[in-house]
Amino acid sequence: MCCSWPLLPALVLSSVLSMVTVQTAPCQTCRKLAESFIKGLERTANKNFGGGNTAWEEEKLAKYARSETRLLEIVETACEKSDFECNKLLEQIEDQVETWWFHRQQEAPDLSEWLCIEELRLCCPPGRFGSDLYECPLGPGGVCGGLGRCEGEGTRFGDGECVCDPGYSGPLCQNCADGYYREKSSNHTQPPCSACYRSCKKCTGPQDYKCLDCKPGWILHNNKCVDVDECGTELAHCPSNTYCFNTDGSYECRGCDQACVGCMGSGPARCKKCARGYRLNGAKCLDVDECKERVIACPGLNEACINEEGSFRCECAQGFIRRDSICVENLLPSDPEKGLFDDMTDDEVLVLQQMFFGVVICALATLAAKGDMVFTAIFIGGVAAMAGYWLSEKGDRMLDGILKGR
Repeated sequence: MCCSWPLLPALVLSSVLSMVTVQTAPCQTCRKLAESFIKGLERTANKNFGGGNTAWEEEKLAKYARSETRLLEIVETACEKSDFECNKLLEQIEDQVETWWFHRQQEAPDLSEWLCIEELRLCCPPGRFGSDLYECPLGPGGVCGGLGRCEGEGTRFGDGECVCDPGYSGPLCQNCADGYYREKSSNHTQPPCSACYRSCKKCTGPQDYKCLDCKPGWILHNNKCVDVDECGTELAHCPSNTYCFNTDGSYECRGCDQACVGCMGSGPARCKKCARGYRLNGAKCLDVDECKERVIACPGLNEACINEEGSFRCECAQGFIRRDSICVENLLPSDPEKGLFDDMTDDEVLVLQQMFFGVVICALATLAAKGDMVFTAIFIGGVAAMAGYWLSEKGDRMLDGILKGR
């Protein structure tokens, strides 16, 4: 071909990308790629033709069907962009895909069989496994008796052993597994395996009294499997500060109550020893109220004791906050002292301004009269009027402040 595929690296297969390297790719990836390629064939069939000169279209379609253009269209969408394994394999098998497209399509229409089994040797035909196409175990019902699957079937890997369906066991899955029994059949066909009672390992029927052997944690008695109480024997092994709790066929190790150091069961009444901060009261380990029992539980000044389960804590008393590990009084910021003129209204300011100008006029008039008693009296009267108005309300506040010590 004169041109390389778009959207794929323009690389020619070299000795590094040999068939030995390709053999390590999984069979599933190859089958998925072949399936996607066939879907591309179906998608591009009769593309861009129809509704015109039939003879001309058939001639053009014949050329398009095996053309490089159609091959490139199929290859571009054969793998998802995020599917690394598929894209990697497609890069490695470019020559094989082209060979099949231009030369082997007619004689080998099944691309998956030709590419994945014959050419790349990544897969095997159904019923076979391994590098040499070994045959899977066969039973009366087919591969693994029709009751399981052959490990590695269809691939070049696996050991060919039967992985049986639930309830079956044996080389060909013909036996009933532990916990199952063979049902009776009225005809000559082999009956299926059904589950025993939950405690039975082997049985002759589904009832609890038809046990032949028991699962671990149970003991057979009169054809019934009775639970073994591991907690009443030496079979249980629980770590420190836990206790044994018996369950059907087994046991659990559960944590002791927080009031206990070691216990024989749940709750503060089953303690072996009381934990720190607790004291035995009757049959129970109960919390000790350190705040009541200690004379000075919290040594710091202005601290209050708060009792807790098994302990206590010290907090600053109400109205105090902790600073540098000590409790100090939480003082609210005080308001600044108001001046004598802070509460005056605009009208009061206007009156004072007018009185001030009046006093100035009186003073000038007094000076102009060179000490005349009339103008002097007017000046003194104006000053007294202003002072009286100003001090009438302010004076009360000043006097009140003095009496209150402010």
